[in-house]
Amino acid sequence: MANFAKPNVPQFSVDVYQNEYLPEGGREVNAIATVTATGGGTVGGAGTTPHLYAPGRGPSAAVAVMVDCSGSMDHPPTKMRNARDATAAAIDTLRDGVHFAVVGGTHVAQEVYPGDGRLAVADATTRGQAKQALRRLGAGGGTAIGTWLRLADRLLSSADVAIRHGILLTDGRNEHESPQELRAALDECAGRFTCDARGVGTDWEVKEVTGIASALLGTADIVADPAGLAADFTRMMETAMGKEVADVALRVWTPVGAKLRFVKQVAPTVEELTDRRTEAGPRAGDYPTGSWGDESRDYHLCVEVPAAGLGQEMLAARISLVVPQPDGQVTNLGGQGLVRAVWTDDMAASTSINPQVAHYTGQAELAQAIQQGLDLRKAGDFERATAKLGRAVQLASASGNADTAKLLSKVVDVVDAATGTVRLKAKVAEADEMTLETRSTKTVRVKK
Repeated sequence: MANFAKPNVPQFSVDVYQNEYLPEGGREVNAIATVTATGGGTVGGAGTTPHLYAPGRGPSAAVAVMVDCSGSMDHPPTKMRNARDATAAAIDTLRDGVHFAVVGGTHVAQEVYPGDGRLAVADATTRGQAKQALRRLGAGGGTAIGTWLRLADRLLSSADVAIRHGILLTDGRNEHESPQELRAALDECAGRFTCDARGVGTDWEVKEVTGIASALLGTADIVADPAGLAADFTRMMETAMGKEVADVALRVWTPVGAKLRFVKQVAPTVEELTDRRTEAGPRAGDYPTGSWGDESRDYHLCVEVPAAGLGQEMLAARISLVVPQPDGQVTNLGGQGLVRAVWTDDMAASTSINPQVAHYTGQAELAQAIQQGLDLRKAGDFERATAKLGRAVQLASASGNADTAKLLSKVVDVVDAATGTVRLKAKVAEADEMTLETRSTKTVRVKK
């Protein structure tokens, strides 16, 4: 297993939080693994390997910006103008030497810049040319997002770079291809590039946009007012430019007889990873986490261990961070976390719940309660919607998730946050409901 020792690549550390004590006959072990990458985000530091690192500029990267150009982008006309301005702002944020392209999306995908199936290399000249090309963007046609993603994938894969990233903007529903066609495109693109997705206005489908970001390990958000697009695109591109290593996998090893029940990211957002496992040798599996810069994320693991006698202990799981290579080799990114199980007859020890585990179990339930509550509200089941959203208010309040509590208060009148007593608001602005749904998976970390 090779070790990463290049400048500009973050060093990874893993901290495990758990109660390792199980009662006699106990078999379920829960742990929170905090993964932190540090020391990589010095974009501008000298790099060494030409294939991966542009000298003095951090890792080599390619970015495709996909802009919705369907007919609805002309209603109101300011929407298309804001989209052009936002894309221009994103292009201005590109580091020199980064490969890039702009794709115009309707019921077909078109190369807006540079064309000919190529990527441009960012410098003052190409940035200027790209912004000129954006002026010709007009609105007309339908929406088939799978075609946009496939074109972006073709363009991004034409460059021999370390980081591949997409930014996708849509204002409407994906009406000109079936859900199966979009799913097939996402399956093709998964693992090939990461992608942030944004919905502008309120005529798009939340589950489509969040589904794209989830499948491609990016972020999703709403920009209800098109005037906010330029600031949002700039932030997204700055974050993309801060990524230092791509295709990072959380590798989890478990001993004979143990079974991994689930693996999910729980901060900064809730993201289910269990079904994305790829086998990685005897009793080990890799879970994709996408690209990393200097940042920290939390993961919840649940392991079912074979029963053992009092006083016995075992290693329930070992966690590491790797970059699997196409030739079957693996690059180890450093850092390792151990999950333990110890059987005891001390009731106080075996029944206490680790605060980190309790907190994130609540945050995952909060996300689910919001999504179920909004679905029930749309279906006209107001009684159960009130109960679910009331539970969400209670969980947000108890965990100190002030941002989510504020979004909830625009959909329900809070009578008593501690008990989750709420009333559904008679009138809710569509943007408020969509914002709550889009951001429902955002979590807060445990107060230290």
